[in-house]
Amino acid sequence: MDAVILAAGEGTRLRPLTSTRPKPMLPVAGKPILEWDLEALAESGFKKAYLIVGYRKEKIEEYFGKRFKKLRLEYVIQREQLGTAHAISMVRDKVKDDFLVMNGDLITSKELIRDLVENHGKNKAEASLCLVKVKNPREFGIVKLTGKKVEEIKEKPEKPESDLANAGIYVFTKSVFDAIDGIEKSKRLEYEITDAIKIMIKEGKVYGFKSRGRWIDVGRPWDLIEANEQIMEDMNLKPNRDAKIEKFAVIKGPVYIGEHTIIRSGSYIEGPCYIGENCIIGPNSYIRRHSTIMDGARIGNAVEIKNSIIMQKTHICHLSYVGDSIIGERCNLGAGTNIANLRVDEGEVRVEIKNKLTGSGRRKFGCLMGDNVKTGINVSIMPGRSIYPGAYVEAGSVVRNTIYTE
Repeated sequence: MDAVILAAGEGTRLRPLTSTRPKPMLPVAGKPILEWDLEALAESGFKKAYLIVGYRKEKIEEYFGKRFKKLRLEYVIQREQLGTAHAISMVRDKVKDDFLVMNGDLITSKELIRDLVENHGKNKAEASLCLVKVKNPREFGIVKLTGKKVEEIKEKPEKPESDLANAGIYVFTKSVFDAIDGIEKSKRLEYEITDAIKIMIKEGKVYGFKSRGRWIDVGRPWDLIEANEQIMEDMNLKPNRDAKIEKFAVIKGPVYIGEHTIIRSGSYIEGPCYIGENCIIGPNSYIRRHSTIMDGARIGNAVEIKNSIIMQKTHICHLSYVGDSIIGERCNLGAGTNIANLRVDEGEVRVEIKNKLTGSGRRKFGCLMGDNVKTGINVSIMPGRSIYPGAYVEAGSVVRNTIYTE
């Protein structure tokens, strides 16, 4: 059985992070989202995966090449973003009979994939949907079952009859292509795979299965922070033998430290935590739980990082604080840059998404910072603010609103 991963979208709700990379390449616990999924497929026995790519496809192709472990990769370009059904239709002449499809903004596990494939085969289904229980059914496509057969899918229902959501992972036979031929564009002017599935439901050929294993949907910025927390809790983390930990540095709990990384004296690191290769931490830095610091980053003297993702080659200079934030590549935070992650009234932090302030559901949330941002000394950034790639924030500034760049 082949796999198809839908990785062509831009991920507009995750700007400014996706202004310079496709959403599946956002890092979680030291790896891009897409790498976690390819790993799950490889461990499940898949031999080939078709990656439907489009927006900034070169980022994916350069990182993975033509092979990942035992998985052969073939790239299929979706030049126009015309929806999930259109993306799947592009492999019509490539896949054999049964094939697995998954959205590229999910993080899943081999256990979940194996369960779905096994149940699909046992029930001789023409379409099988992976189902997950969700806390907020109004935010998902909710599935109504009779036994194991899918009777209905309702997108974001006002009065949900179930808490079982469509997880965005499917197994299809080639009959799905006939159903795709029978659909029209949705209100979003896209060809939706759920519309094709509704045609197949009328024929009684669609089954739904609640599978065990990891399923994390990364649709919004705070989902990335939460995914980073969850995955790191399950990882076996320990320092690489080629990492250099100086005397009087403290490593407490499970911490991965990559090759040629230096942890300078007086630094205190709490696990679980991931620190990549060729980093310099300290002296006297405090790296708190669930922080991910990617390759080539430099964290200066007396800097505190809390529950954040710091991407490659970013420098955070001395006497700075970064809390519950996601910082892009090659940024430089001047000395005394402080990112607030808690409102004075301790209310819910709101984040600007598609020009609208949206509740994050989090009491603590810091900054979303794109690539190549520079801040001068003594900059203060308020909770939930976004700074777009290439911006320069003048010394002594207080960032109260989104900073855009052309």
